[in-house]
Amino acid sequence: KIGRMNLGYFADSRGRILTEMSLIRHDENHFTLMTAAVAQWHDFELLEKRLPDDGSVSLVDHTDDYAALLVTGPKSRDIMSKFIDGDFSTPWLTHQTAKMGDIECALARVSFAGELGWEIHAANKYIPALYNAVIDGGATPFGMYALDSLRLEKGYRTWKGDLSTDYSMVEGGLDRFVRVDKPQDFPGKKAIAAEIEAGPKRRFVTLTVDADAFDAPYMASIFHDGKIVGETTSGGWGYRVNTSIALGIINADLAVPGTKLKIEIYGKQCRAEVQPDWPLWDPKNERLRA
Repeated sequence: KIGRMNLGYFADSRGRILTEMSLIRHDENHFTLMTAAVAQWHDFELLEKRLPDDGSVSLVDHTDDYAALLVTGPKSRDIMSKFIDGDFSTPWLTHQTAKMGDIECALARVSFAGELGWEIHAANKYIPALYNAVIDGGATPFGMYALDSLRLEKGYRTWKGDLSTDYSMVEGGLDRFVRVDKPQDFPGKKAIAAEIEAGPKRRFVTLTVDADAFDAPYMASIFHDGKIVGETTSGGWGYRVNTSIALGIINADLAVPGTKLKIEIYGKQCRAEVQPDWPLWDPKNERLRA
């Protein structure tokens, strides 16, 4: 809807996961699509090849023109309201234009950290001033390893790890984002509908792990009764929930909360348990919506 944003998933003809993008709708015929930094050329080409031949849709890559800051955490509203003239009462998954003095920016109320937060988007030349204002307002910088830990606690997927053509949309637990009953056709529609009807053979799960010195790496084997039943797609320590976490794909009949499994981590099998299909941290998204 206009004024809103959400996630969009793109499938190939087999119904497998090609990519994920954040979709922002500015007005009836104006959208911004944001993707992972490493997916810039992949996703631009994907969209470009699907443009209609009649020229009715244009596509522009603004990656080199703009940058973004993620300001997130329980105090993010208080910090940002000190220096940005915007409406910080708007709900989760909304967006707006705002100003810091004469600097125009866009605010997207979304956070890959799974906390109250906003992305500040602005022209590259204004990012240093915005960054300094955020720090002066009381924020503490954090890096990608910290963000990776935070997103694991929410069960958020990453591209080319948890999200790839190794898995179908249904296996990846993304079927809730797909409407196979819509009249419009789209790549993978028939394959996805057939898999939903038949039931998936594998399912995406969140696991807590009794890890030793190391968390589960990408593509670690998952065992049940001595047999390999799946693989991890990412793993790391969750500092808010105080446990090691792994995301992965396993046989569908084992994707039941409480199922005991083992993950081979650098030669050692560690106990793991399937968790309910909601975030380990803030399962009702109360902090995101605060």
